[in-house]
Amino acid sequence: MKTCLIVIDAQESFRHRPYYTEHNMPAYLSAQNMLIQNCAAKNIPIVRIFHVEGPKTADNAFAVESGHIQAIQGLADFDAAATFHKNRHSALVGTGLEVWLRQNQIGKIIVSGIRTEQCCETTTRHASDLGFAVDYALDATLTWDMRQPDGSTLSAADIKMRTATVLQDRFANVMTAQATLAQLAAQ
Repeated sequence: MKTCLIVIDAQESFRHRPYYTEHNMPAYLSAQNMLIQNCAAKNIPIVRIFHVEGPKTADNAFAVESGHIQAIQGLADFDAAATFHKNRHSALVGTGLEVWLRQNQIGKIIVSGIRTEQCCETTTRHASDLGFAVDYALDATLTWDMRQPDGSTLSAADIKMRTATVLQDRFANVMTAQATLAQLAAQ
C-alpha cells in the first residue's frame, strides 16, 4: 500500500497566538523532522497543509497577508509533493487533498503536525471514514495547555493522551515517529 506523510499546519502563525509557548517545541520538531527526513530519503511523498482563515489582513496571523503562512522555524526543509491551504479543521475538506491522494494511489497516510487534538485528530478521523489507513505519529504532533470549562488547566500531555486513547484501534494506529519509521522499513 502506497504511503504519504502529511504535515498539517506546521506554520509560523501559531507563534502569534496568546497560548503559544516553546515548551514542547523542541521535542515536536525532533520527531517531525525525523519523519520528514526519513520519508524524503525513502521517496515517500510529503504533503504540506497550511491553515488559512479569517480576515485577509496583515494583523491576522492565519491570513496570507500576515506573512506567517510559512513553515514554522526549525522545521526541516522538504520538497512538498503537494501543498494545500485549508480553512476547516480537516485537511480533507475543500482542499483537493482527497483527490490528490486517490490520483496518486495513496492508501495510507501518516498524520503529523499542529494541533494534536484539533486539525491532526480531525483529519485522522475524516481520513479513516474515507477508507484510508492512518498512522498517527503522536510525538510528531504539537499542542498546548488548554483551559477547561471549569477554569482548570488541561495539560498538553493530557490532551495528547486523550487523543491517543480515542484514536487508537478506531481511527488510526497511534505510534511514535520512530515506530512509524520502523514499520515503513519493514514493508
